[in-house]
Amino acid sequence: MPVVRPSEAVVHEIHGARFVSYATPRTGSRELAAWRGEIPPGTKAPAHTVSKEEILHLLSGELLVTLDGRTDRVAAGDTLIINSGATLAVENPTAETAVTWVTTSLGLEAELADGTRIVPPWAN
Repeated sequence: MPVVRPSEAVVHEIHGARFVSYATPRTGSRELAAWRGEIPPGTKAPAHTVSKEEILHLLSGELLVTLDGRTDRVAAGDTLIINSGATLAVENPTAETAVTWVTTSLGLEAELADGTRIVPPWAN
């Protein structure tokens, strides 16, 4: 039974956010990836289009999320369903770090508006 301890999680940082990866093939997952995201105050991540569906649950804080052109304020306890092919931008306009839990299928890729493709190591 694979158990991933906090000390075994792998940390990645990109666009001002911190991703703490728990479930990946490296830790024994065969189909899903899961990570904790930490979005500091003032962070505004660039819009990106995702190749796989993601489920994002906000554990604490607040975020402004733009999903396919619609912007909503998301609060602790809210869950977003981000469908494959959707374009997502996340901003933390508050003074508190927002903490998320995200799950997706292995193989997730993201494409920025300029065509740059990102293969996030925390999701593969």
